[in-house]
Amino acid sequence: MARLRATYTAEFKLRAVKMITDQKLSVAEAARRLGVSENVLHEWRKAHRGRGDAAFPGHGNPSPADEELRQLRAENARLRAERDLLKKAAAYFANPPT
Repeated sequence: MARLRATYTAEFKLRAVKMITDQKLSVAEAARRLGVSENVLHEWRKAHRGRGDAAFPGHGNPSPADEELRQLRAENARLRAERDLLKKAAAYFANPPT
């Protein structure tokens, strides 16, 4: 049977990375203590090295690229709705009901 994918908070991820870096625990030992995979801890550590404490933005604090993507998708949806409305209006005025 398939396992459910676990989600972790940014605080949990930062605490896990600090166990490896500050407390000098091995990745294997930290993984055993926290009950997560060693590969997950390696990924978290790599992300933390690259972006620091901003490595785990979560749902409430998106990265600038994610925020721009969200805004562009919203604008795209609005423009499509406007286009569809204008198409209907053009069709109506081209052939008005008698």
